[in-house]
Amino acid sequence: MTTPQQELLPGTSRALLHRIAVAQAEGRAPSLVAAVVRDGRAVWHGARTSVDGHAPDENVQYRIGSITKTFTAVLVLRLRDEGVLDLEDPLEKHLPGTGAGEATVAQLLAHTGGLAAETPGPWWERTPGSLRPELADVLGDQAAPHPAGRRHHYSNPGYSLLGSLVEQLRGAPWEEVLRREVLEPLGLGRTGVRSEAPAAGGWAVHPWADVLLPEPAEDFGRMAPAGQLWSTTGDLARFAAFLARGDDQVLGAETLREMATPAAPAGLTDVVDGAAYGLGLQIQHRDGRLLVGHSGSVPGFLATLTIDVADDVGAVVLANCTSGVQTSQVASDLVRIVAEAEPRIPEPWRPLRAVDPGVLELAGQWHWGTSPLALRMTADGQLSLGPLSGDGRRSRFRANGDGTWTGLEGYYAGELLRAVRRPDGSVDHLDLGSFVLTRQPYDEGAAVPGGVDPEGWRGIG
Repeated sequence: MTTPQQELLPGTSRALLHRIAVAQAEGRAPSLVAAVVRDGRAVWHGARTSVDGHAPDENVQYRIGSITKTFTAVLVLRLRDEGVLDLEDPLEKHLPGTGAGEATVAQLLAHTGGLAAETPGPWWERTPGSLRPELADVLGDQAAPHPAGRRHHYSNPGYSLLGSLVEQLRGAPWEEVLRREVLEPLGLGRTGVRSEAPAAGGWAVHPWADVLLPEPAEDFGRMAPAGQLWSTTGDLARFAAFLARGDDQVLGAETLREMATPAAPAGLTDVVDGAAYGLGLQIQHRDGRLLVGHSGSVPGFLATLTIDVADDVGAVVLANCTSGVQTSQVASDLVRIVAEAEPRIPEPWRPLRAVDPGVLELAGQWHWGTSPLALRMTADGQLSLGPLSGDGRRSRFRANGDGTWTGLEGYYAGELLRAVRRPDGSVDHLDLGSFVLTRQPYDEGAAVPGGVDPEGWRGIG
């Protein structure tokens, strides 16, 4: 289905076209296709090609490389949400004898399982998967060069193991489970492990001359869950909308937020680059925006899917060349162009339909020692706590239904917030993980740890 270009302003559409035209020309890509998603649906598609009269549309397949890992992660999170496994389970509990040591499911998802980056033997992306028929052939003798859980070390074999885990627990091939549980429910009919015409051919472009060499399109076998998929900008636009909003047929929004939360310790270069990794999703701070998604590359193809959740804008960029186009930068630029040219119009403010007086009583200014804080009720029934101004610890809190709240992020993630009341029912103070918050700084009428000097506040004379 062709998306009407007029859904974006003409100036915005031209800026998007200019950006991909520059990328295709300077990156010397045989072809490059892109799509932009806003408010849960595709609003723009563009293409540039070296072949006159054959511009690919949103239905032409390209290999998407490691974006496949996000699909595999979705399958694993579905098993967790169904109670079939726990993310802290060692892989050995469900898939014994792999040689992956004590790596847990969560660590494999976040690339912190300590496994090697690549398989032993010949380059797996340019050789038949039949060369690696068993998991032992994927991992080799030096499967874990790092202790599990200590560092982020990107591992393609780790996602091969996760694909085998899915097969073990579902009793069906990874490809079949993926189609039944993700592709069909989301309407991704042009995504699969093998190409179906129309599909782009993969090319290597000579670094010092404008000539081409075809790249092989191998079946990766057991490595398929790490990078096998072919897809289109049309399908990936729908997948991006799913990642931003969730779909109860596949995964709910809360689980997708969990996937987009950093789960791996960042290395020094990652800190400098503003990069992190969640559970099958890359997280990037770029141009003042927090972007989530994944990039991918296999010989002959480059791909990126990225989403700015705050602005509800996403982009997909696919190219059929081994190197040359910085698809991650192009995709983030497409997001920036739309978000800046056509800022998101917020929903109208509306008052709450009902409010708990006991909760409303807690809203307002509090103090931790002498630091003033603001506790606010949010439109979704949660509480948020943060400094009145400037930087400091911030968190949202979810109601537990018993008069307490649990922190959802930052320093207070998992910590309990509760109101401590006097015998007459009035609030004495808030207890936040043993921190006492009072209405006045060191309120002498509240139970401040260590007490308050009886002479009170004073000057120095």
